[in-house]
Parts: sequence; structure tokens; C-alpha cells
Amino acid sequence: MALTGQSTDDQAVLDAEHELWTTTFSYIKSMALKSALDLRLADAIHHHGGAATLPQILSRVAVHPSKIPCLRRLMRTLTVSGVFSVVQQQDVVVPAAPVNNDTGTYTGAEPSYTLTPVSRLLVGSQKSGSIMAFVLSPVLVAPFLGIGAWFQHSLPDPCLFEQAHGEALWEMSGHDAALDALINSAMVSDSRFIVDIAVRESGDVFRGISSLVDVGGGLGAAAQVISEAFPHVECSVLELEHVVSKAPAGTSVKYVAGDMFESVPPADAVFLKSVLHDWDDEKCVKILKTCRKAVPPREAGGKVIIIDIVVGADKKHGEVHALLDLYIMFINGVERDEQEWSKIFLEAGFSDYKIIPVLGFRSIIEVYP
Repeated sequence: MALTGQSTDDQAVLDAEHELWTTTFSYIKSMALKSALDLRLADAIHHHGGAATLPQILSRVAVHPSKIPCLRRLMRTLTVSGVFSVVQQQDVVVPAAPVNNDTGTYTGAEPSYTLTPVSRLLVGSQKSGSIMAFVLSPVLVAPFLGIGAWFQHSLPDPCLFEQAHGEALWEMSGHDAALDALINSAMVSDSRFIVDIAVRESGDVFRGISSLVDVGGGLGAAAQVISEAFPHVECSVLELEHVVSKAPAGTSVKYVAGDMFESVPPADAVFLKSVLHDWDDEKCVKILKTCRKAVPPREAGGKVIIIDIVVGADKKHGEVHALLDLYIMFINGVERDEQEWSKIFLEAGFSDYKIIPVLGFRSIIEVYP
């Protein structure tokens, strides 16, 4: 029996429907990743040498026996989305939830799940796992459920986070110990991850300076990486007093309590990682002016070193740049393209800058007095 040919118009509509469903279900993909973090699935596979069957994974994670078939479906989703992969099949008897008179076992070809470059970043949550746990936490996901309503109000108005929770992120973290710990863990892991690569890929940025102050550097993870790589550089962190009070002991990094809007301790270089995207142009200019006063002239080696996003720096990361720019609106922040960066640099009194796109979707920017 011959099959009826499908019209081009119908196929185009069905393709469009497919794209619509794929986009609509993007949040399912995100929540599958969150569940992998919550269950520590990557750690379970890593424990077995980077490849594990479902029974082996179950020996390391807390899953109710009735949910074993559901875990199999979760692993399929995580595999299709590229978080894990499957390299081989082997015949095994797998415990499963009894159904009616079933014996509670599943016999057949059992996939062996392996880590991918993506899931290796989740092992131990020492690299990108912690910041993903932060981004996917309910307190940060909830604000985006009201983004449509937010667009209907005039600026200035509460940011998305404040609209959802009735207070700003930093206010909430001040009295919510769990949120504060989640933020600190995320910032520490991300700083160690990206600054370690920055030191390897563009270490010249840090050479020729004898002192550096990490402005808004949290618990000092970035400064510690720089200090370890360049022991001759005297590294310090400028942070608010309540953050400095939690700074780790036993490190060569010095901690200074202060306000970056008021003044920055003098140093050969000022370091700003993922700080300026939190603020509008006016506040960024104010921060950069205090930084400019802190460093010597360019001839003497003075500069500001920024790690942040430069929207449009390359086509490969166009989608993640757009998504991050929309995401940072939850605190009324903004991701900037080169023209927008140039504008605030000039307004703050700097003479020149250089963009070094060596950190994936992020870049290093050297800014000169």
C-alpha cells in the first residue's frame, strides 16, 4: 500500500510544532539536570570509574525502590540531552518496582551510562555543579514565572527577584543562611574554575604586576588561585564587612572591609570578576572611577582586569549570551556588547581597553588608565 506524500506546507507546520515543543520543554531539561545534581548521579558514575549500569548507580544514590523505573526514564532524558552517554549494553537482572504479580526484576540489555565532558563538570560539584545548583534553585527559578507581568510595569520598578520574593537577593541572603551558603558555594566554585583557566590561557595578564585587589571577590577564591599561580603578587580582596567576617583563615590573601562605590585599596591591578554585570551603567561608571583612582598610570603597569561577558564576541556563544542577558535581569543587571563596555570605560576616564576572548562564553578585558 503506497503512502500518501506529505505536502511541504504540512511538513513545515509540523517542524514548527516540533521546535515549539522543544523550546517549551526546555525547563524539563533544566529540571532533569537539577535532579542529577540533587541525586549526585555524576558522582555515582564517577565512583565506578566513569561508566556504570543502573544497578551500580543505585548502589550510590538514594532512590526509593518504587521509583527505579522512573530513574531509568530520567537517565534516558539526561542521555538524550548530552549530560551522560551510553557506550555498551550488557545482560543483567535489575531490581525494579513490583507491579501486580511481577517479581520486581527487569531482565534484559542494561545500558552502561558514562560521563561526558558536561557531566564531568558536575562531579563533586567542585567546578560548575555548585553554580548550577544555585541557578536552578527554586528561589532563583521562581522569579522567571512572573517575567511576563514584570514587562508590563514601568522602570524603575522592583527587579524580578524582588517582585517574586518581596526583597532583593542580597537582603534575603543576609538573613537566610541556606541561601547565603548556596551563593558562596556557587561563587567559590565558579571563580576557581574560570580563573584557573584564565591563568593557564592568558597568564600574561597577571605578569608584570606586584599587587592586585579583587573587588567584590567574595570569599577570595579567585584571588587565591592568582596568588598560588603568581606567589610574588600581593593579593587582597575588597568586600563588605559581613563577607570579610566569613573569610577563610590560613591564606596569603588579605581581606579588606569596604565599599567599592566609595574607594578601592591601591594596587597595580584591580580585578573584577562577574561584578559589573550586576549594575546599571551609572553605577558601573562609579565603580570603575574608584578603580581608576586605585591603580597607577598605564606606563607604570596600572590596569583593571575584568572577567565578564562581551555579548557578540563570537557567534558560537550567541545563544548563551542572549540567555544570560535575559537571566541577569532578575537583579536588574545587564550583559554588555563591546560598544556598551567601551562607553562606560570612557565615561569612567579610561583611555583604552583590550578584549581577550579565551574563556568560552566569557572574556578577559584589560582596561588601561
